[in-house]
Amino acid sequence: MTVYTPAEAVEETGFSLDTLRYYEKIGLLERVDRNAAGQRRFSQNDIGWLGMLRCLRDTGMPIATMLRFAELVRAGDHTIPDRIKLLEEHDSQVQAQINNLAERQRYIHNKISYYRSVM
Repeated sequence: MTVYTPAEAVEETGFSLDTLRYYEKIGLLERVDRNAAGQRRFSQNDIGWLGMLRCLRDTGMPIATMLRFAELVRAGDHTIPDRIKLLEEHDSQVQAQINNLAERQRYIHNKISYYRSVM
């Protein structure tokens, strides 16, 4: 089984060590195994879960909603319909952000075109 030191987990996930500790403290990340010296050792499953959290966080999901998602995952397969609903709602929010950014980008492109036309 592959295990990761905290530094390796930071490198793999892009989260800071403080964030990893915080996620463990609030329950987003289940208790991480430790070696005999008490140092955290992240499993491949931990890294995979953190990848999911990275995706959710990078797309603007609030931590409270991430916690709800984590609760659903841990509760078992009978929560899959609830997970789908939660992710579909988030996907709709992400799409709205993308649409908003595309609109803003068009505005920027128009402004660039205008400035080029007056040079």
